[in-house]
Amino acid sequence: MRKSIEVIRGNSPGTEWRLSVLTFEGRSADAPRAYLQAALHGNELPGVAALHMLIPMLRDAERDGRLRGTVTVVPHANPIGLGQHLFGEHLGRFAFGSRTNFNRNFPLLAAPDPSALIDDAASALAEVRLKALLVRLSLGHELVLDLHCDDEGLSYIYAPAPLWPAMSDLAAALGCEAAILWDKSSDGAFEEAAAAPYLSSAQDAAAGRVVSTVEFRGRADVSPDLARADAEGLYRFLVARGVLVDDRVAPLAPYTAVAAPIDHVDMVAAPVAGTILYHVRPGDRVAAGDALVTVVTAPGEDDGAVTVTAPQDGLILTRRAHRFTRPGDNLLKLVGSRRSATARPGALEA
Repeated sequence: MRKSIEVIRGNSPGTEWRLSVLTFEGRSADAPRAYLQAALHGNELPGVAALHMLIPMLRDAERDGRLRGTVTVVPHANPIGLGQHLFGEHLGRFAFGSRTNFNRNFPLLAAPDPSALIDDAASALAEVRLKALLVRLSLGHELVLDLHCDDEGLSYIYAPAPLWPAMSDLAAALGCEAAILWDKSSDGAFEEAAAAPYLSSAQDAAAGRVVSTVEFRGRADVSPDLARADAEGLYRFLVARGVLVDDRVAPLAPYTAVAAPIDHVDMVAAPVAGTILYHVRPGDRVAAGDALVTVVTAPGEDDGAVTVTAPQDGLILTRRAHRFTRPGDNLLKLVGSRRSATARPGALEA
């Protein structure tokens, strides 16, 4: 294993951030290469825990000569968001200075040419330079996984529609309960930036490629057992794709769980402000009209609560971790069998 440090210049004199990059050298130039990063949203840590368990497995494979393709691992992909705390709360989704989502507005390249990316000397905010750096690090890898999590949810992935179902083995390896397929745009998320240079060039450039945002359940789902299970799933995928060799790993079964276009996801919103009383959990199956959430806006009073019902049959994918909502806030994601009446282009959330 080789460790290198990328230094990201701060937005004011005397400040900087350091990004650790771990490289495991494969022995075959013909084998697929893999890039894995975690915690792009700094307070989403199940992926960090999974990589903590995976890295020794990769080190063993490299030492034993079983690593065919080079693997690059960035355990903390966003040291800026990792350090953002306010009044005891860890807030890693948006940059404090610019109020932008750390996983939006990545540079979209027409070809895998790193010279088109800015470097750390550019006159740009640190988070902009960080995004260019992460794209640069991911170039040249056929398998690119961005490890995230939701508030409370199932294990699921996002996948570019042109790469599905060829990359369904990833969902199978990880034991995912859903795959959400996006087309056109994901508002410049890292996943889109990693795929763009290959999807926009020659058709065969996308062959065998896997690019995905992996959602490892919810933010509180961080434990040794879950981390080990997630690491084993990542390891199974790398074996299945020929990145490393391990005869102890059984072949993957076909993926048979939910796979739905992103416009089939209903983002169920709160009609009023108040206390959230959930009637459903992630993994529940519901029918149109079933009660999903009651929002208590005037406790104990007549008409002091509003119940939100399912807009269609489907699977409860996620729900929010907080228990007070403002009007219009998203409460949960429901994956249905038809297009959502409120579907819109781009990512599901800001």
